[in-house]
This record gives sequence, C-alpha cells and structure tokens, in this order.
Amino acid sequence: MVDDKTMIALIKEPSKSREGFRLLVSQSKEKLYWHIRKMVKNHDDADDILQNVYVKVFKNIGDFKGESSLFTWMFRIANNESLNFLKATKNKEKVQLEEFHYNGVTVSQSHFDEEATYQNLMLAVDKLPEKQKEVFMMRYFEELTYKDMEGITGTSQGALKASFHLAVQKITQNLIKNNEKWITIKRYKTN
Repeated sequence: MVDDKTMIALIKEPSKSREGFRLLVSQSKEKLYWHIRKMVKNHDDADDILQNVYVKVFKNIGDFKGESSLFTWMFRIANNESLNFLKATKNKEKVQLEEFHYNGVTVSQSHFDEEATYQNLMLAVDKLPEKQKEVFMMRYFEELTYKDMEGITGTSQGALKASFHLAVQKITQNLIKNNEKWITIKRYKTN
C-alpha cells in the first residue's frame, strides 16, 4: 500500500500520473464504491457516482492540503456526490417506493430471511432525515470513527454522536412498528 505523500507525488508528476492515479483507484475503489452503493442502493448509479468522484479527485488533487488523509478527503467527495445525487432524485425515489407498496410487493417478515431483514432496515434508514441517514450509514455500515466522520462532514463529534443516537432511536421505533422487534441496532464504543 502506497502512502499519501508518495501517491500525491506520483499523481502530480506528469510522466507518472497515470501510474499514481491507477494505484489510487486500486487502493480506494472498493471502499468508496460500497459506501456510495449503500447510500444510493443501485449499482449503476453507484458506478456513475464513483466515476464522478475520481474525476473530481483528479481535477482537484492540487487543492488537497493534507489536513486529513487522502482517503478521508476522497470519502468526503464521495459522500457529497452521493448526497447530491439523492437530493436530485428524491421525488423519483418516493414514487418508486409508493409503487413498490402499491403493487402489493411486500417484504417478508420471516425471522430467517436475511434479505428481507436488510430491506426492512434500509427502508427504515431511508425514512431518516438526510443528515441522520448520512451519519448512520458512515457509522453503522462503514464503521468510521467519530473523528473520521468529523473530518468528512465538518460536523463536531458531539453533533455526530447525537445524530447517530437519534437515527438509531428512529430506526428502532420504525422496525418495532413493523414487527421487526428481533432486529437490534447495537454497535460501537464512543470513539
């Protein structure tokens, strides 16, 4: 694994920029993709957003100040691109969810159906306000520390902890309301 300083030097060196950028993509692609995918749900959308992220990274690498790790900086770009996408498609998603329920397609309540459990959890997450959703996704699925999340979002650790706590309460209430009592949202020390 190449460190940030070496990676940036490779990318900024005209004769080695392709090699440096190829290394950067290979080291970060999977984590960034799955973060984006968990936010936008769709593979094609996640792929498009990931491409946009790398275009922005390549164009703006000269602006990277090194105040955080290179990955944290890229994660912030991926997070912002995902949120922008979600805002742009918010009304469309609402219609699709209504059609999903309207067509009589329901998620099984089987205690043994992991896919149904995941879908119910994601439906509950989708009902959260954007900031709580963002914090929950980073903390619960990406297992980021509050310090890393602070660097990505620019929000204080105290506010992030409060958002995560509220998100967990709302998700739990939603799951209980839908008879998903056996799902528990528990995780993490406060670091």
